[in-house]
Formats: sequence, structure tokens, C-alpha cells
Amino acid sequence: MKSLVLYDVENRIAEITINRPDKRNALNPNLVAELTAAFLTAQHDEKVKVIVLKASGDVFSAGADLAYMQQLQQFSFEENIQDSTALKNLFETIRTLPKVVIAQVEGHAIAGGCGLATICDIIYAVPEAKFGYTEVKLGFVPAIVSCYLIQKVGETLAKKLLLSGELFSAEEALKYNLITNVTKANEINQIVREFALNLTNDASGNSLALTKQLINQTTSAWLDSCLDNAIRVNAQTRESHDFKKGIASFLAKEKINW
Repeated sequence: MKSLVLYDVENRIAEITINRPDKRNALNPNLVAELTAAFLTAQHDEKVKVIVLKASGDVFSAGADLAYMQQLQQFSFEENIQDSTALKNLFETIRTLPKVVIAQVEGHAIAGGCGLATICDIIYAVPEAKFGYTEVKLGFVPAIVSCYLIQKVGETLAKKLLLSGELFSAEEALKYNLITNVTKANEINQIVREFALNLTNDASGNSLALTKQLINQTTSAWLDSCLDNAIRVNAQTRESHDFKKGIASFLAKEKINW
């Protein structure tokens, strides 16, 4: 079976690559589990100082997998709690990892894929990349990512992005302070590599870890409470009529009349 996540280390930089290009790198439970395991491997790998998250193909991640969406319709409340907890654990693994995580976004990052990029410490994107938290358009709720987005861009902008569900460009994402840099497609590999190498060669690993921890601690108490509530809201939403209607219409490729 093909690995859903590739792991490679060179010059103290670990590259973690989402490897489902045939499915537009869509998220499902197996991919979430493999990504979490890869980040934990990098955390304990003494040869690794900095991590780069990227994706195979021309899409960073299109959000939830279609087959997975079909399964969600049959999930019990407890199964939905477990599923949401797994995604939260992935995001928290990245956020609390004592090593810098750089996202290299070379294609669209949508819904859960946008959340995955959002949680990284440093985010480079190509101009062609589109971002968007599109959950409300399908009857989902962008519950878990909302906790991170509010503290990253503020309540007013978070409401605009989460409630509209609209896609926005990499340049807009940069203006919103959601990402760090917009970089040409033919330069992004080199620029991300140079940035990562500068961190590995010019900064103390212990200092990087403690600085990241210090920044995280400013909002940790609030974030823990927000995430606990987000998991419950996610599970409750998936039992709603609107959720079932949205998923059924999407799978049937029918216009959803809200």
C-alpha cells in the first residue's frame, strides 16, 4: 500500500509530504493519523531541527475526502467526537512541537487543508494558491480551526472568512497576516530551503523551542477551552439536518438550496 505521507531528512531539515495527489491530498482518518505520526517522528528525531510540510501534486489539500464524507453520514455522536479529536490532536501536535514547522503551499488549501496550513509556524505560498474555510457552504462548521484563526487574525476578520466561506488569494492571505510570504512557483523550493537552513545554522534549537513555547503560552488556557468546545460543536453539527442535506447534495453534485 502506498504511504500517504512521505518523510525525508536532509541537512537537519525534515520534509513531510502529503502524498495523495490522486485525491487532491484530501484528508481522511488514515492521512490524519499518518501525518500525526510523521510529526511525532520528527519531534524525536535528533537529526531534525526544522520541519517543512508540503504536498505532492498541484493541490496542497482540498479538505475532506469524498469517501470519508459518505462515512460521516453514518457516524455516531461518539465516533464524531473521536474523529474531531484526532484532527485536533494533529493540529496541536504541530502547534506545540518544539521544532519550527514551515508550510510550503504550492496549490489550493481548502477547508481542513486550509486549517492544516493555518496551524504551521511559517507559511510560504505560491501566488496561484487559493485559501478558504468553506465548511459553512456544505453544512459543516469550521469549529477546530476557528480557535486558531481567531487568535491569529482577530475576531472581525475571522468572522468574515469563516462565515462567508469564500475562497481568497495568497496575496489576500498575506494581507490578512494569515501567511508569511508569497513566493513564485519556480522559486519557492529554494527560498523555503534557504529559510530553513538559516534557522538550522544560525539559531539555537533550544532557543527556537523555548521561543515557540513562550508564544504559545500566551493563549494556551483559552485555546484548550475553545478546542474542547469545538470538538463538541463539530459532533453536534454532524447530527443536524443541514449537515446531512449538504453532504448528500454535494455527493450527488447537486446545487444546495439553503
